[in-house]
Amino acid sequence: MYDTAILIGRFEPVHTGHLALLAHALQAAGRVIVIIGSAFQARSPKNPFTWEERAEMLLGSLHEGDRARIDVVPVRDYYDEARWVCAVRKAVGKRTQPASRIGLVGHFKDSSSSYLGSFPGWELIPLPRQGEIDATMIRNAYFGATAQTIPITLSPFHDVLPPSTRQLLERFASQPEFAELQNEWRMLRGYREAWASAPYAPVFVTVDALLRCRDHVLLIRRAHAPGRGLLALPGGFIEQRESIWQSCLRELAEETHCDVPAQRLEQALREVHVFDHPDRSQRGRTITHAHYFDLGMNDPLPDVRADDDAAQAMWMPIADIAASEAGFFEDHFQILCHFLQERITTVDP
Repeated sequence: MYDTAILIGRFEPVHTGHLALLAHALQAAGRVIVIIGSAFQARSPKNPFTWEERAEMLLGSLHEGDRARIDVVPVRDYYDEARWVCAVRKAVGKRTQPASRIGLVGHFKDSSSSYLGSFPGWELIPLPRQGEIDATMIRNAYFGATAQTIPITLSPFHDVLPPSTRQLLERFASQPEFAELQNEWRMLRGYREAWASAPYAPVFVTVDALLRCRDHVLLIRRAHAPGRGLLALPGGFIEQRESIWQSCLRELAEETHCDVPAQRLEQALREVHVFDHPDRSQRGRTITHAHYFDLGMNDPLPDVRADDDAAQAMWMPIADIAASEAGFFEDHFQILCHFLQERITTVDP
């Protein structure tokens, strides 16, 4: 018998495979800690539900006695496995005694299950995969339906969706966010279909510009899917006949009309960092070269005006970034944290 069993997942949405793992954890230990991943993110077709909604689906499927034995802990995506493992261990450490015997429940489904080998000292509590259903299949059916046809569309999944999940899915389909996510899901599906016949999966190269001035950063609000309405760094795809540097300057000018001369930007450049996590973008494998510029405290905030792919261009105080975490596109919040880690303080669960 273990003191504590750990179950890690995204639960987007909760299905009977997740519940089987949770039941296995409850049998193996007196206490269970459920780590809900991809927390504090903006809604997207891959991550449509908040961590609180996923906790509601999960706990709503249990008896009161079992719910009392479970701690649900949200953990953000860091797009850096070492940092993520450290965050999970820290969250578990806050809720267990130093000498606790800890087990990790799971099964090796595919490459996404590799995290199970990242926690030496935690014994694996294996459970064979329960059927072939997965959350991606459910999400694809869900976003391919309409609010009126949701019950019919979900009927083939009746046996794998607990009542708490079905109720939340039906309720969420009547909210404005559902239609927005549907549009984004269709856009991303068409995006992937456009290069599905290529001999190799493409790798996209992009640039992003983080311009800092007077402890503000220049951000845009995206005008189009994916991520319409979300905050982002100015940036985009490089063109065939330009360098990374040229692309960065072009995208900054096109999206914000920032009037800082190229020579001044070159003087203000502090770092270029490549962000290449395989899961950082739902558009496909996308590698970005993020440029960090600091104009210091003496220059006035440059005039900006939104254009091209930006619906809005704004200067946001660095002190306000952490509170806006759930409003950022893809991994742009983590890019900001990388360059401005001394000024952005996030609260760990």
